[in-house]
Amino acid sequence: MTFEQLNISASLIKGLNELNIIKPTEIQVKAIPVLIKYDGDFVGQAQTGTGKTAAFGLPILENIEAENPKIQAIVLSPTRELAQQIAKQLFKFTKYASKKIFVEAVYGGEKIEVQISALQRPTQILVATPGRLIDLLNRKVIDLSRVTTVVLDEADEMLSMGFKPDMDEILSHTVNRKNLWLFSATISDGIQQIIDTYMQADVPCVKVEKKDVVNTAIAHQYLVADIPQKLNVLLKFLKTQQEARGIIFCKTKAAAQNLAQQLIAKNIAADALHGDLGQRDREKVMRAFKNEKLKILIATDVAARGIDVHDLAYIVQYQLPEQIEYYTHRSGRTGRAGKKGISLTFILPHEGAKITKLENELHINFEKVDF
Repeated sequence: MTFEQLNISASLIKGLNELNIIKPTEIQVKAIPVLIKYDGDFVGQAQTGTGKTAAFGLPILENIEAENPKIQAIVLSPTRELAQQIAKQLFKFTKYASKKIFVEAVYGGEKIEVQISALQRPTQILVATPGRLIDLLNRKVIDLSRVTTVVLDEADEMLSMGFKPDMDEILSHTVNRKNLWLFSATISDGIQQIIDTYMQADVPCVKVEKKDVVNTAIAHQYLVADIPQKLNVLLKFLKTQQEARGIIFCKTKAAAQNLAQQLIAKNIAADALHGDLGQRDREKVMRAFKNEKLKILIATDVAARGIDVHDLAYIVQYQLPEQIEYYTHRSGRTGRAGKKGISLTFILPHEGAKITKLENELHINFEKVDF
């Protein structure tokens, strides 16, 4: 299957080719033909890393009225990093488009006055975090009456972060909405409630199975260590990686901060990314990591959403994630673009059954290692 067969225009395909997006992924093959043709609702169940942005973004771009300067499509995203990434990707898709399509991103952590000023320009596609969009609606500086398409991206994450009331309010402002497209890694009771409340009864739903999501280029490893041993074992692993870069995941902000301080004390070029950082500090940390001034990024799951850094040799799950889906989100940040990667998971002596559960649920095999 090609993007041409999916009825994507030649100008957009040229932009995709420049980004080395040549062959459609499974979610793109299943979603694009549906979304590009008809007005209606849609549910896509797929994890991060399956190509969801192009799956909903390309149909939006194909159907935007470029001569209409009003906001016609909204993409809601749980984090500012993911909102920035989506807007940037949509902008790159349109590089060779015959008519200019304007994409704007609004999110917390930036001065709202700057974003209000930017919205005075023509804006056809708005990518937003729910809280900031509510702020703009409350100030009555944004008009959603012409919006025909609303995308709820990473809907399960938005629910877990407490954005359900904001999502309800935003949907109440899109009175002329024809399309509500929901993408989520899981269909929880909360997600099902959104589907039942806002979508047509026979809403089409496509699913990318977990077995098709986990990257076969990733070596999944685990080791057993008591809490007092963990830091020394981690240091031994990092020594084997020499100058290679990676991300270490912790469950909490406090754990991420503490581990960063411990590594810095060992003269390791590391820093932490977590929800308490202001936007400027977050961008400073990410810039240092992307510019390779930092060798290691320590992050929480929520803070890491939307991070797109190439050539990561390894991912360390220093603490097991709360949900199985998070394992896929974490490990999928290595082993990209045809390169090999390692996903190393630390477990406590009593947590062996959790590795078995990951193997069974995700259809992967773990190798036990020691350092």
